[in-house]
Amino acid sequence: MEPVRWGVLSTANINRRVLPGAQESDEVELVAVGSRDEAKAQEFARRWDIPRAYGSYDELLADDAIEAVYISLPNTMHCEWSIRAAEAGKHVLCEKPMSRDPAEVEAAFDAAERAGTLLSEAFMWRHNPQTRKLEELVAAGAIGELRLIRSAFGYGLYDETNIRLRTDVDGGALMDVGCYCVSGSRLLGGEPVEAHGVAWHGPTGTDWVTAGVLRFPNEVVATFDCGTALVERDELEAVGSEGSVFLDDPWHCNRPLIELRRGGTTERIELAYADSYRLELENVSEAIRGEAELLLGREDAVGQARAIAALSA
Repeated sequence: MEPVRWGVLSTANINRRVLPGAQESDEVELVAVGSRDEAKAQEFARRWDIPRAYGSYDELLADDAIEAVYISLPNTMHCEWSIRAAEAGKHVLCEKPMSRDPAEVEAAFDAAERAGTLLSEAFMWRHNPQTRKLEELVAAGAIGELRLIRSAFGYGLYDETNIRLRTDVDGGALMDVGCYCVSGSRLLGGEPVEAHGVAWHGPTGTDWVTAGVLRFPNEVVATFDCGTALVERDELEAVGSEGSVFLDDPWHCNRPLIELRRGGTTERIELAYADSYRLELENVSEAIRGEAELLLGREDAVGQARAIAALSA
């Protein structure tokens, strides 16, 4: 298919994970980057071999050659610029989390619907073959009836000036990494009917450690912990009446491996590596061209925001 022409809104650090896959894909063409600092945009464009650089986000959105934008701005700017991009006629892949306010997320999707554009929240792990295999195993009854979902995502960050620890841009553990645990719990359990969260707020005012419990229909329960002041760890396990499936690297999917544990034995299911960031860009690009269904749309993004809001209450 004809590649989709993409612009990148922001020179954020997450781009270094996203752009290599974009450059390797025949379905994605990077044509411009925008920053509030033109010199920074120019340097970024040179480093990543992007043809055009703009010194404002509005300038990038005014470029008629751009069909879609990847938004990697701070959390508090996600929905605002998703709306502005839609109003400029651009399709949007917005970095997670879109917001902890479901009304903001609804407004962004309303704007996309009015404009006739696509909007997707960038939970890259959902696009990985490891995740699809996990879904297949649980749905096929490999662990019996699903009873419990447990997950974790944590690391240590103590630079109090870091954007992830700032309250003014809605940083904190739940929004940064805990949202993956919420996404994983919802993928397997559905939409929660009850949610409770507890947090330790560190010196910056953001939650440095959060733990949560979610209850789903059919009495499936999920527990998770996340933190920006923890030893590095990330895992996801679905526990059923007859066994469990365990993922030691569920979110980054750098070492795709699923352990199916049942009957006192462990079956190791190894999968080939795939670039999740490339896959999410290709899914949106294919949906723009009418070649595929968008994996993550309004329903998932609004459900995610509702769960995060409930855990934050």
